[in-house]
Amino acid sequence: MKIKEILSAQRTISFEFFPPREADGVAGVIDVVQGLRRFNPDFVSVTYGAGGGTRAFTEEITMRLQRETDLNVMAHLTCVAQSRGEVHGVLERLADAGIENVIALRGDRPQNSASLELGDDEFPHATDLIDHIRHHFDFGIAGACYPEGHTESASMDSDVGYARLKQDLGAEFLITQLFYDNAFYYDLRERAAAAGITVPVIPGILPILSTPQIRRFTSLCGATIPADLDAQLERFADDNRAVREIGIEQAARQAEDLWANGVPGIHFYVLNRTYSVSRILRNLNLPGHNDGA
Repeated sequence: MKIKEILSAQRTISFEFFPPREADGVAGVIDVVQGLRRFNPDFVSVTYGAGGGTRAFTEEITMRLQRETDLNVMAHLTCVAQSRGEVHGVLERLADAGIENVIALRGDRPQNSASLELGDDEFPHATDLIDHIRHHFDFGIAGACYPEGHTESASMDSDVGYARLKQDLGAEFLITQLFYDNAFYYDLRERAAAAGITVPVIPGILPILSTPQIRRFTSLCGATIPADLDAQLERFADDNRAVREIGIEQAARQAEDLWANGVPGIHFYVLNRTYSVSRILRNLNLPGHNDGA
């Protein structure tokens, strides 16, 4: 089913997983996905990983989930460091596998890439990829947006302008980058509406698991850690169990507030762990998304 059809009928809960670095880790990712099925996600997705280095495992897991489960699976696709023909080939394989939804992203160039320059036969931007998908395939299309602005954007106005362009070229809904202050999402929602964006904008939440990890993630994507949360993370920097509890409390507060303020859904960046998201969803007790435990 196209995700836009689900969003037109109800608010959604979705999970995002990432592929393993080695082939023998594929089964473990499948197990993690199966472990969260009891919460009845409206869709799930598997990332391409940093720089697309694990894209073969992404395809494998995505197609296995489509084939072996009743989950609605959205494929991730980045266009960086791939020719247009290679990207088109991936899209053909996804379509042949029965995948109905794709989130189209530019992605980051692999760290071991010989050059940071754009290849002559690459799609330059996610907008170009979205346009290609719309004109050659029948996928439901999602795009990304950034509550605090993309790290390469010239301004917040420019950033929301690209989000509007994604909509105009065929994106049917948007999923945000992670954030830890809901004010950034509400500001984005206002700016998006003012810019003429009418598609659903789903907030993305990443439960914190460790202090070094979240500092690394936020430094890469430009997300802000609020001062009070940052102080807590620093205090328990060497205690991952305590930080995980802080992360659960933070994410649960965010999710509860977002849900109360009418978001179209919540997209959880799971990091292939079930414990935190399970605790958060049990606390939220959303109809149709509680396992009854």
